Amino acid sequence: MRSIWNGAISFGLVSIPIKLMNATESHSISFRQIHLDDGGRIRYRKVCELEDTEVETSEIGKAYEEADGTLIPITDEDLAALPLPTARTIEIVAFVPADRIDPLQMDTAYYLSANGVPATKPYVLLREALKRSKKVAVAKFALRGRERLGMLRVVDDVIAMHGLLWPDEIRATDDVAPDDGVTVRDKELDLADALMDTLGGVDLDTLHDDYREAVEELITAKAEGHEAPAAPAEKDGGKVLDLMAALEKSVSAAKQSRGADGEGDGDAEVHPLPAGRSGSRRSARTAPKEVGGKKSTSTAKKTTAKKTAAKTTAKTAAKTATKKTPARKSTTKSTTKTAAKTSTGSSAKSSGSSTGSRTAAKKTAAAKKTSAKKTTAARKKASA
Repeated sequence: MRSIWNGAISFGLVSIPIKLMNATESHSISFRQIHLDDGGRIRYRKVCELEDTEVETSEIGKAYEEADGTLIPITDEDLAALPLPTARTIEIVAFVPADRIDPLQMDTAYYLSANGVPATKPYVLLREALKRSKKVAVAKFALRGRERLGMLRVVDDVIAMHGLLWPDEIRATDDVAPDDGVTVRDKELDLADALMDTLGGVDLDTLHDDYREAVEELITAKAEGHEAPAAPAEKDGGKVLDLMAALEKSVSAAKQSRGADGEGDGDAEVHPLPAGRSGSRRSARTAPKEVGGKKSTSTAKKTTAKKTAAKTTAKTAAKTATKKTPARKSTTKSTTKTAAKTSTGSSAKSSGSSTGSRTAAKKTAAAKKTSAKKTTAARKKASA
């Protein structure tokens, strides 16, 4: 790693010469701009507006532009002469618990290396003091033309420094937070907890940039004259219409996916969907409609069809005839027809008297029984 800044850590009266190096690196793939017609490179040239000529980097300086467009030249010598105590010093101003630092403030990370043998002893002293106190150091330093805020902490056996944004550079969250009227029920929180428990943890070292790998495969395929890799089919997530149902489905899917490895078994519990806000719509959609007057006839038909011939009475037959219910294909078919005819005739003579219908039905049934007895007696005599 190359040093990008040399200075010292000011630790009270102790000064620790250090070298500053970038702790991170970018693996993103960069592209060049080209002319689509002929594939020629597109380049940006620095041109002076007054002379309309291209200038070299060595001829370019800095200037501050005021509101009216006036440019005030500022040189590197002007900046170097500023009375800034942190120009070449990382000045520690406090030691605080790590949770006092808002992650939103964290910026670029650097490694601090002891610069020379004399710096080793004070460097190790500061490192061990940070380890034992379990605190981080808040410091001020100047880099690339401006003063910055930093946080020093121990990574393995190295002191690392995170550049921090100043507190006034963090935007407020007032315009981003959702409405206060939204409430979350305990059942929903229980399912969310179950989903988190089922998903479990992850080894961050196993995570990698899938997009960068796909771009590299695309470049390799085009360079070798092959077809570009086909894009994977998108997963149909569907629309979340019911939060509780979506949580239950997510928990089940997570348990199934981790069940093969034996991980997360028994950690999560799927609770039944309560009849609350989210379930009221579903209940309203699936609730049966009220049975009206016409639908009762259909129900009566099904009930009558299930009754046996022995339980079918002349009274039921009379009502069925009055409601114009079609005749059933059963052992009582002839009885029903006879009762209906008798009832119809009686109704015409007595202006719809239900008593006549019942009497006629009883007589018909008695006649049937008498006829059956006579037939049985005749058969017995013949056989004797």
